[in-house]
Amino acid sequence: MDLNNILSQLETADGEDIDKLLQQYNRENSHTFAFEQKEESLRSKLCQSVLTVLGRQVQPSCQKTCLETLRILSRDKRVLAPVATREGMLILGGMARLHAGEEGGDTNEKSCQEDAQSEEEERVVVEALKCLCNIVYNSPAAQQVSVDVQLAHGLCASLRTARTWHHEVGLFTLRLLFLLSALRPDVRGVLRREWHAVRLLSEVLEHTLDVRWVGPYEAARPDPQALPMPAEDNERAMEALKALFNLTLSYTGGEEDDHQFRLIAAILRHLLMLKTETEDKTEEAHSHAVNLLNNLPVSCLDVLIDLPVQGGQERYGGKNMDAVQKLLDFMEKRIDKGSNYKEGLTPVLSLLTEGSRYHREIRRYIKAQVLPPLKDVKIRPEIGTTTRNKLVRLMTHVDMGVKQTAAEFLFVLCKESVDNLLKYTGYGNAAGLLVARGLLAGGRGETQYSEDEDSDTEEYKTAKPFINPITGHVEEPMPNPIEEMTEEQKEYEAQKLVNMFDKLSRQNLIRPMGVRPDGTLAPLEETLCDPHEDNSESDSD
Repeated sequence: MDLNNILSQLETADGEDIDKLLQQYNRENSHTFAFEQKEESLRSKLCQSVLTVLGRQVQPSCQKTCLETLRILSRDKRVLAPVATREGMLILGGMARLHAGEEGGDTNEKSCQEDAQSEEEERVVVEALKCLCNIVYNSPAAQQVSVDVQLAHGLCASLRTARTWHHEVGLFTLRLLFLLSALRPDVRGVLRREWHAVRLLSEVLEHTLDVRWVGPYEAARPDPQALPMPAEDNERAMEALKALFNLTLSYTGGEEDDHQFRLIAAILRHLLMLKTETEDKTEEAHSHAVNLLNNLPVSCLDVLIDLPVQGGQERYGGKNMDAVQKLLDFMEKRIDKGSNYKEGLTPVLSLLTEGSRYHREIRRYIKAQVLPPLKDVKIRPEIGTTTRNKLVRLMTHVDMGVKQTAAEFLFVLCKESVDNLLKYTGYGNAAGLLVARGLLAGGRGETQYSEDEDSDTEEYKTAKPFINPITGHVEEPMPNPIEEMTEEQKEYEAQKLVNMFDKLSRQNLIRPMGVRPDGTLAPLEETLCDPHEDNSESDSD
């Protein structure tokens, strides 16, 4: 459809004719996402013309069609200048029932509650919210105007009426709040302090997930026979979780925030126990829950296991480990996927690591599942299908972040004891962590752990003298290659090896290294020059 023709007709047409004209344009371009550059100025003029129509008193059906046109045009970030203005954003904010700008919070809440919207009027609100999502995402200028007109204030006023939302109104309200908080970090503090967005989003989650409290931070156990969470509820919950993630990112809070953080942790525990309509959706929900749990102070994670009403396992101090098991199951699924470890796996590994470091019962439970007492030590620790085998394999992953996170997780499960770690992984797999921590000479990390001792199995005690410390398993005896050589042949092979090392060293392909007294690596010449520390406590011969 010719844009010049549309523009000329829009100047004189009435509401009904505008509706028909733009409906045809929308049908032809509903699936257009890449636009021709030569018509850029015409599309920009169409944006302005549509905004002008929306500023007039036209019927909801015409408003909806105009907003659909604007939504299509907003896919092209180069034509958004007419919309990314104070006037444009206020028009759209008003049609989205956000009432940004000069109107106060009480008026916002009242108007949201009292507007009896017909189905057609509701579609206008939804289309306006969709337009705002596209425009805010694609236009930095629109993001700034959104801050200037306090669009986020209108969004928070809308959150207060979440119980009366229709699905799409709630979905795109939450999505717009997520986008604004993601793209404008400076807005996050205002959202938290002045407009109480963290509390409001928590209440949205509480309502959407149908949380019923039986204790201060304990939700009732979901009915195992209940139907899965409806897809629409799940969609809104995911948007709320993403917005909460932005608002809690790098925010430590104070004592006054402790209650709110614990409440969020309890809601996330409830979410971990719910089922959705598909396995993929459940995994997505658990992924968002893990990301948000990582933002909370680690001291709040006791809410995951402290359930006085439901009770727990006596061997773990009466703590309930159902949520921790869900996190372990999620971790193993992500390992088994075999791809995107950095974004998909490291968050849950980090969460379980910190939870184990600061909560004894969590560490003890995970240790029992991941590193049970060793019995069969004839197979290399990285070979096999157990969780331990999979994690040990990750210790030598090509991605530095992945291998460090996996190694740190196992190290914490071993109470940061080098000897315990080597028992389960072998020296070769653990070398990277030990170098990074300066623990090549052995010892412990800095965290203090309880004094409970792990008892070895009889099978391990019997096999221990025969375990190769480098590979971490009992190896079959290998034939000695020099056993049948003459002394002259041995001397020849030794000299050949020396020459090979010398050549590699001169070409800087290898560099002889030694270990300093503090356990860190250094060039061999430096370690030989370091004066040895006197050890008055060492045994004399």
